[in-house]
Amino acid sequence: MKRMTYRTPRAGSLRRLTLVEEEIGPPADNEVAIAVKAIGLNFADVFTILGLYKAAPKRDCVPGIEFSGVVTARGKTITDIPIGERVMGSIRFGGYTTHINIDHRYVLPIPPEWSFEEGASFIVQALTAYYALVPLGSVQRNQTVLIHSVAGGVGVYANRIAKHFGAYTIGTVGRTSKISVARAEGCDAVIVRGSDFPDRLRDALKGRPLDLVLDAVGGTIQRQSFRMLAPTGRLVAYGASMFASHIATPNYLMLAWHYFHMPRYQTLNLIESNKSLLGFNLIWLYDRVETWRSMLSAIQALHLQKPAVVATFRFSQMKDAVRTLQSGTTTGKVVVNV
Repeated sequence: MKRMTYRTPRAGSLRRLTLVEEEIGPPADNEVAIAVKAIGLNFADVFTILGLYKAAPKRDCVPGIEFSGVVTARGKTITDIPIGERVMGSIRFGGYTTHINIDHRYVLPIPPEWSFEEGASFIVQALTAYYALVPLGSVQRNQTVLIHSVAGGVGVYANRIAKHFGAYTIGTVGRTSKISVARAEGCDAVIVRGSDFPDRLRDALKGRPLDLVLDAVGGTIQRQSFRMLAPTGRLVAYGASMFASHIATPNYLMLAWHYFHMPRYQTLNLIESNKSLLGFNLIWLYDRVETWRSMLSAIQALHLQKPAVVATFRFSQMKDAVRTLQSGTTTGKVVVNV
């Protein structure tokens, strides 16, 4: 059987992302074959294509870590997933394609009222937000949570989950055009990140202690946020958009500048201030499938709203879709239809 796949023969430039036709065999005994209908884009894809994602192959890599589609075949041991079922899943790279064979444990049924686009927009952002808030952040009722990039895919779900637990949320955005999204999602306060960020955060706190920070920005904003944490506070870092490039190839001088200006933390200072710094990469969950499924079950039990899909592209427009995500102008999720 033939499939169409986007590959990067060598990481380092979006211009190298190439559409190729290739063979795909039948699913293994523990796999299902899926005709992909939609692909959810994530910043991990951008870093993979540009060669800035350490966990990704640097050569002959298929980007993409989440998708939705229809089961077309199944392995000999699979009996609980019917042919024709609509499913959503995540994969350790390999999502930019028309057909996937994947371990059946990494797919879930799409809720009946959800579209394929919404199914391809759920798993990665919801898992990221939940893992940061609950297992790592230990969020509690009436705590104050600062969520950077709150209008993005992960940020939206982070705010929804934090609100479910009864937290007071302060969201930050990089552009004034995103304020309305943050307010519509129910943030108690919204800040546009800028040079006056510490003063704006102090005003938004209104005397409340800052208990938890979710950060995917990095740099000065992370340093300032950590300083504002109350004793026993936690900062959970799960990304560094300061390294994101808005062009086809990385600006290595700018990357070096950002790297050498990253916040550094001393162990003794953490002890003395009674603050915690935690970091994670969602890719580790692919090696712990039972944890992956357990957390997704907990998320589904929260009965959160469906994902917000804000931009859709055709499969032939994959590079345009990646550029749109790179631009930093979008809110919610960018999706490619197959």
